[in-house]
Amino acid sequence: MTNNLRVIQHAWHFWFGLSLVIMVVKLSIVAACFTP
Repeated sequence: MTNNLRVIQHAWHFWFGLSLVIMVVKLSIVAACFTP
């Protein structure tokens, strides 16, 4: 039970970090497009 909860928590952290990285990459691409 406790181990399962830990796995879920770890997966949540992984997906949160991944979405954060994707957001930063998108923002940097948009910034690169708009800067001359």
